[in-house]
Parts: sequence; C-alpha cells; structure tokens
Amino acid sequence: MITAVTLIRLTSSALFCVWHPSFQGMDSYVATIPGTTVTFDMVAIPKGTFQMGSPASENGRNTDEGPARTVAVDAFWMGKFEVTWDEYELFVYAELEKQATVKKMPDARHPLVDGVTRPTPPFMDMSFGMGKSGFPAVNMTQYAALAYCKWLTAKTGKFHRLPTEAEWEYACRAGTQTAYGFGSDAKQLGAYAWYLGNSGGKYHKVGTRKPNAWGLHDMHGNVAEWTLDQYVPDFYRTRTDTKNPWAKATRLYPHAVRGGHWEAPAPALRSAARGQSRPEWKQRDPQIPKSDWWLTDASFVGFRIVRPLKQPTAEQIEAYFTSPLPDY
Repeated sequence: MITAVTLIRLTSSALFCVWHPSFQGMDSYVATIPGTTVTFDMVAIPKGTFQMGSPASENGRNTDEGPARTVAVDAFWMGKFEVTWDEYELFVYAELEKQATVKKMPDARHPLVDGVTRPTPPFMDMSFGMGKSGFPAVNMTQYAALAYCKWLTAKTGKFHRLPTEAEWEYACRAGTQTAYGFGSDAKQLGAYAWYLGNSGGKYHKVGTRKPNAWGLHDMHGNVAEWTLDQYVPDFYRTRTDTKNPWAKATRLYPHAVRGGHWEAPAPALRSAARGQSRPEWKQRDPQIPKSDWWLTDASFVGFRIVRPLKQPTAEQIEAYFTSPLPDY
C-alpha cells in the first residue's frame, strides 16, 4: 500500500498537495492544477467488495439494477466534488488557461498538454445563467469529459479518468447497502442532495449539501455524472467478471450516467439507480462548425474524476482516450 511519503515523491513535480488523514494507508489530498491557482480535492477510496445493484424489495427499483452481485473494486482516489467550471474551463478555453498560469511549466510538459484536442469554444453561456465559479460544469459529452481527463493527465503526469459504474456505486454507497448512502428514508434526501424537491429549478455550488460517510459530496443529485461504461440494461445479469467490472463502450449511445440530478425525483437519486445518454441531448450544438462535444439540452449532466492507486502503463492510458465512437 502506498504511503504519504511515497506519494509526495511521486507527485512533487506535478502537484501541490495538502494532506488529509490516512484511509487504509492512502491519503486524501488537495491538488493544484500545475501552473495555476485552481485546486481540486481527491478522496482516498479503499479497495473492497460490495453488493452492486439493488434488492427486488427496494422502493423505486428498476429492472436494470439487478440481480445484485458481489463485486470487488481496487483502491482509487475520487473527486470530492463534481468537476467545476473553474477547473473545466481551463481546458475548454486555451486563453483562459494561459491567463490563469502563474508560473512557466517545464518545457518537457508542453508537447503533452498542447497535443490534447480541445473543443471549439462555444458561443453561448453553457451554464445557462445558473452559475459558474464553484458550480458544477455541465453540457459536455462523455468524450469531452474524457478529453478533460486526458488534458489533466498531461498536466499533472498522473492518470485521471472517469469512474466505472462499479467504482461510482461503490464510492456512493460508502459501505452502506441502503437505498441512499445515508439510509433508505427519502425524507432525509434534502440534507444530502439537490433534486426536484429542493433545487428551485437549477444546480447549486458543489459541496453545499452533507457528504457521505467517505467524505464525497453530491453523489446524490446536483448534476448526474458520466461514467466510463456503455449502458447495458442486462449487464448485471450477463457480466462474467466480478472484479473491477467495466462495460467497455462499443458504440456512441447509450453511455451510463449516475447519481440523478437537480430536476430528478428522489427514486432516481438512489445509489443503484442507472441513467443512460440519449441522442436528443445533442439536438442543439453551440459550436461552429458542428461537433460531437456538447450536450446543450443536458444541463443536468456533469462528471467527477478518479485516479487509480496503481498507475497504468502509457499504452493502457492511451486506450482510455480513444477517438469518439461512430455516431450510430
């Protein structure tokens, strides 16, 4: 298991870290995006096993949540909050990144970062007036979220990606097997989540509701979150791997989203609830020329990042950041 001393040695060239208490030998930390003053919090998630999916008796359960199976997950770090506009717009707007730069990056890193494809900046406010600084970034495709992860990986030298559905649900449950990470009483949801019952028709600043037992905020509600998986309705019934399961994408639609969002009812925010992307989310495109980047009719979708404890090889990392899948 990695130690705090080792982690400092690994990251000192790329990240400035503020250390939190250890969690089974790992440490949560606050990292600064190199060359800027923008920070992001990463929470240590220990390896373990859990029942993925929901029991048939759970109120609001859908058929794609079962049968529940025991799944093993390796250790990783996960974003304490959903990725905010403060972080995401450094990637979207190259000029904004330059303005935010407080010191010159090592020359060796420029080719890596400059080689990451970025979207054409949109000509409209992608927050639709709901808020920017401290608010979750929304309206990006899964590919755009992956491209952000590729950019952040190049900036920091440490591999970041989207969570798998298994990792997401494991972290959301935080050791529970109840409908929500805090229990099964939906009347308590307002203390932990922004959803249809209390959002006022918009998303809110990250971290303004109570965290779960592992210190993660907004796992329920605020914005739904992209995962790495293809959405497969009968995946729980047909999968054969019980360790780090991942439904690797083979087509553009649908991808799995988790957590519910600010305009969703309580049952859609359950730990086991699964959502899926739809072509209708890209009916309008605020870019010229048109692209596969933005979801202008999906201001309820964002993402959070994970970092595996074990750094993959360069070849494995590249495999996560493939080109967009054919649109069919």
